Amino acid sequence: MPLRVDNIRQTLEAVLAPTRLDIEDDSHRHAGHAGAKGGGHYRVYIISAKFSGRTLIARHRMVYEALAEQMKGDIHALSLVTKAPDEVGE
Repeated sequence: MPLRVDNIRQTLEAVLAPTRLDIEDDSHRHAGHAGAKGGGHYRVYIISAKFSGRTLIARHRMVYEALAEQMKGDIHALSLVTKAPDEVGE
């Protein structure tokens, strides 16, 4: 698993304590993408009790705040699916 994915995983696990966390490095599909500045493209599927009662925008903000340092260079783009456990039967 690439170092960037490991770093994203460690950060999200520490901050959001997910019951499920899937991270896919989608960077290969964006090779040569203008403005990427060396950062990667990632798909994140995350289930966390911390999302309960929060709007979609609030959930995404929580993820972006957790990954703020990595967004400065390691991450260029994120595709997010954020769920609370009761939304997926957990």
